[in-house]
Amino acid sequence: MSKVLGLSFGRKMSNCEVMVKHALNACKEAGHEVQFIRVNDLDIKDCTGCIACTVGMIMGKRGDCVLKDDFHILDEAMMEADAIIYGCPTFEMTPTGKFQTVCDRLGPSHDISFRKVAIEEGLAAGKSPEQLPDMRSLKPRVGAFFSVGGAMTKNWLAFMLPTMYCMSMSQGIDIVDTFEYHGAMAYNHVVGNQPMMDRSWKMGENVADALAHMDDADERSRWRGDHEGVCPVCHCDMLTVSNGGEVVECPVCGIYGTASIVDGKLKVHFSEAEQARSRLTYAGKLEHSTEIKTCAAPPGQIPNLPELLAPFKWED
Repeated sequence: MSKVLGLSFGRKMSNCEVMVKHALNACKEAGHEVQFIRVNDLDIKDCTGCIACTVGMIMGKRGDCVLKDDFHILDEAMMEADAIIYGCPTFEMTPTGKFQTVCDRLGPSHDISFRKVAIEEGLAAGKSPEQLPDMRSLKPRVGAFFSVGGAMTKNWLAFMLPTMYCMSMSQGIDIVDTFEYHGAMAYNHVVGNQPMMDRSWKMGENVADALAHMDDADERSRWRGDHEGVCPVCHCDMLTVSNGGEVVECPVCGIYGTASIVDGKLKVHFSEAEQARSRLTYAGKLEHSTEIKTCAAPPGQIPNLPELLAPFKWED
């Protein structure tokens, strides 16, 4: 039996909460233990960008956050979970502020490329697991997420799914399903929209199916969503144009491809090499953490920094 965590970033008994719980019920029916957290009930402070977590891990320490709040409740639940289902409402085309706050707190502090190196080097140096980042960070986990928006026009949710990947990306969680619920304003509540309730249940079934294959990396991470998307890795449709219009880029994965028009339709090709360096892969995250370790300026690079900053120390 695996543990499935459901996280709702909506109000109490909102569309998000009910849909997350419905997906959890499907997991429970499949024989898994479930836990639900309404994240808005937790006091989670904004990340200050002090980078104590990252520096700590680079120095071979645990890399714990210095802020004292309820984040430890969420952190422990995530570490215990084998799968996580996320539901978030749409505020101005993007996830809520609380969702972004949690993403910021998880970002570098839970990046598995930092944690894996710190754990491996620490154990080799004779340190105990208690002195190192949480060992549970390295276990395989799967996830799924959905967004909810009132707008009848789908493009008012345009940034939702791409942004929601920021929650799972650093932790290396394999996302196996996503969907959008737009047009929610047409119903008093999602319980009156049977197709969406069915889709929520299906998400739970998809997560349960992935959990049944945790020992097979390819089958565990296999995409089970309804929509294949333009990007073969994250399955999102968003693209940006890079290098003066020569290539397109998936902004979620950070990988480059080429676009062409075939039979009147846009076709995008991402090479196997590019897909392998997606930010959603360990190799992609290691590429970034290595960049940080090798390129970040050391303390004291600017000897007269206090003097240069003095004119900008205005009275509050």
